Amino acid sequence: MLTPTLEEGLAAYSIGEKLRGLRLAKKMGLAELGAHTQLSPALLSKLERGKIFPTLPTLLRIAMVYSVGLDYFFRSDSEHDRLAIVRRQDRRSFPDDPGGEAISYRFESLDFTAVERKLNAYLATFEPIAADKARAHEHEGAEFIYVLTGSLGLRVEEEEVVLEAGDSVYFDSRRSHAYRKVGEVPCSALVVTTS
Repeated sequence: MLTPTLEEGLAAYSIGEKLRGLRLAKKMGLAELGAHTQLSPALLSKLERGKIFPTLPTLLRIAMVYSVGLDYFFRSDSEHDRLAIVRRQDRRSFPDDPGGEAISYRFESLDFTAVERKLNAYLATFEPIAADKARAHEHEGAEFIYVLTGSLGLRVEEEEVVLEAGDSVYFDSRRSHAYRKVGEVPCSALVVTTS
């Protein structure tokens, strides 16, 4: 149980409002966020409404899904641009569909420590999957992909193209798109999105 002084001090950071803002910006429901974090939608709702305060491990779980650092929740609005470094050992890999049967790719945020990001950068590793099993999705903004290794099958709406190492593509990510590894060579790419 928190003392009134601690509750008042934590309330000043508006952590619940920041959590809700991040979720709405990503157009995620509480159930989807729960699947990514292994936290119940009821708990997430209480956190967003400021009914309870998250522990640091819980807050870090949520922060990693949104690709932000813990400092995002504790900084004042006067803090602006700074150097944001992500060390290889600090990155975590997430599947595109937690709990899903068919995983098309795994992604690691390359910029989660940045405070005010204008883009999102990921390292993606792609899995071999049948074209009809690749999970299609869309999101606001644009997407840029640079294939680092292997061959990548990219389907945008009804058209599929195969990109080889060294190839790149830019497209409107509001169009339905899906990815899959083609061939036997491991496939990875740098993926940059804007919103």
